[in-house]
Amino acid sequence: MSTPLIHPTAIVHAKARLGRNVSIGAYSVVGEHAEIGDDTRIGPHVVIHGRTRIGRGNRIFQFSSIGEIPQDKKYAGEPTGLEIGDRNTIREFCTLNCGTAQDAGVTRLGSDNWIMAYVHLAHDCQVGDNTIFANNAQLAGHVHVGDFAILGGFTVVHQFVRIGAHSMTAMGTILLQDLPPYVTAAGNTAKPFGINSEGLKRRGYDAEAIAALKRAYKLVFRSGMPLEEARAKIQAEALNQPALVPLAEFLAAPGRGIIR
Repeated sequence: MSTPLIHPTAIVHAKARLGRNVSIGAYSVVGEHAEIGDDTRIGPHVVIHGRTRIGRGNRIFQFSSIGEIPQDKKYAGEPTGLEIGDRNTIREFCTLNCGTAQDAGVTRLGSDNWIMAYVHLAHDCQVGDNTIFANNAQLAGHVHVGDFAILGGFTVVHQFVRIGAHSMTAMGTILLQDLPPYVTAAGNTAKPFGINSEGLKRRGYDAEAIAALKRAYKLVFRSGMPLEEARAKIQAEALNQPALVPLAEFLAAPGRGIIR
């Protein structure tokens, strides 16, 4: 069994739980309640605090703050946490905070995500799998992000906003309302700019599915039809086209209203 490789200058609490082949870089600090899975590499000058559980095969680069208390004035020391899945890359100067008692109590980052430098995941955010957050993407509290979403650099997201799967934002996008699945957005404030067709092709969506999504996009964003009527039409078409199901479900769920 391979033991963790801990630099002599790192401070690791005796009660922290480290898996096999974990490495901890110089001057990093790992707190009492941290759990770090097998084959995860923690770079130098990283602080892992609070009730933080990190899965297997992650790589966390220098100067990141992982699991610190939320930046929320209502926080009163409740035992909330942060959960990180497997095979994530978290680059320099990222800040991932624990949850709050007012929500799920846990901030979650799924697996196989690519998190670039200076990204902030605030309290109670729920991020899926295979996402890409470019440099300085910033999530306020309680934001939900679906699988395969891509946030361009300096994207800023208002609290409680939902970001659908396979969606994409341009650099400098300001999201104050929900971004539906598959949709690309840009601007301050964000406006829709079509379907993420190229990304969908790369993920195996066929021409029929992409055409159906383009028709649905026109119903919602270009037809002038009331949103509830457009949603009903998409829901009906979803009976024969599974790719439309996530969009129909997203539009039916409560939220901050979608960008339009």
